[in-house]
Amino acid sequence: MSEPVLLVDVDGGVATVTLNRPTTRNALSHELLGALEATMVELAGRDDVGAVILTGADPAFCAGLDLKELSGSDRLLDGGGEARQPSSYPWAPLGKPLIGAVNGVAVTGGLELALNCDFLIASERAMFADTHARVGVMPGWGLTVLLPQRVGFAMARRMSFTGDFVDAPTALRAGLVTEVVAHDDLLPVARRVAATIVSNNRPGVLRIHSIYRRVEAEVTAPQLAVELEESLRWRREGRTAGLADRVPGVMSRGRDQSGRTGR
Repeated sequence: MSEPVLLVDVDGGVATVTLNRPTTRNALSHELLGALEATMVELAGRDDVGAVILTGADPAFCAGLDLKELSGSDRLLDGGGEARQPSSYPWAPLGKPLIGAVNGVAVTGGLELALNCDFLIASERAMFADTHARVGVMPGWGLTVLLPQRVGFAMARRMSFTGDFVDAPTALRAGLVTEVVAHDDLLPVARRVAATIVSNNRPGVLRIHSIYRRVEAEVTAPQLAVELEESLRWRREGRTAGLADRVPGVMSRGRDQSGRTGR
């Protein structure tokens, strides 16, 4: 029996969601995306869950969309749901604090997953990269809006134009993550932070979370609409054609740079 592509553990009001395709560095297949979307909907409705942690099975957080699957069909760009419409978000709004525990590489779609968390705690092994320009696809889950919010426009543009990896100390200095910890301490630290959140007044936390999200949406909604419009236009123009031919070179370049940059 094969391992599930997504693991969920709930303990003490904290749900830990683990992307579980370690042999592919947790690349986002159609199956994994569908499971992730469905799980976030389920957790949003659970009264026994006050905070959620998103992480990946070692050695990676998420290497982005599964390029092998994507090269055969671009339905991955629509997300995992069978009837899902393209959206500026990888899952429906959760409505609860979501902590990203980044244990390894978070690349392109994986970086977008991380950016859709409320804040990030990183392992010393974490690395971040936006390789949309290398692959030849456009961001669609808010990267061009959310990344500048965290690191500023200049750093965001540098990451997107070059596709180069950013290590954990640099991510901390840039404001992409709030803390860098020893790799083995990552989940314990994330769970302690989440436990602090759920120990507070639950309705108060959820209302403050809602206010943050509403204030953010006042600013970002038009920007997200622009990104989604341009992403869909890119596909309509047939710009994803030839992706299969580019995949080997993209994967090789990514392995080479992440290997040189990582520890």
